[in-house]
Formats: sequence, C-alpha cells, structure tokens
Amino acid sequence: MKKHTPNPPSTESVLFSVTPEADTETLLANASETLNSAREMASTLAFDLDGPQRSLVLAIHQLIEMGGLLVDRALEQIAPA
Repeated sequence: MKKHTPNPPSTESVLFSVTPEADTETLLANASETLNSAREMASTLAFDLDGPQRSLVLAIHQLIEMGGLLVDRALEQIAPA
C-alpha cells in the first residue's frame, strides 16, 4: 500500500525558518528591525539593573548596536534612499 501524503516536516526545521524566496533587501530590513527591538530590550533591562549585571547588558546592547549598524549599511548599499 502506498502512502498518498508525505510525512509532515519535523518541528525542528519548521519552528524557525526563512522563506527561500525572500530577497536580500527584505532579509536585511527584517534583520534591522529585529536588532532594533533587541537593542531596545537590552537598553530597558540595563536601567533596571545595577553593578556587573548592568555592565553585561550594556555590553550586549553595544554588540547589538554594532550589528545593527552593519546591517543598515548593507541595506543602504543594496537599496540607496
């Protein structure tokens, strides 16, 4: 007996995925928005902390900011304003 429907994909590969049809500009724009959100979360959290924990979150904030700047520059290069 043949099975007429394929096995569903595993949840590991479907839970988080990016459509292969997405163009570079769309991917970079979404990455920029995601990094901006992460930066805001880190900034908000940093002001609720003191001492070494605050310093750690501010360092994470700075790394996110640098990543955002890189993505924004790449986006400017492929889609100038």
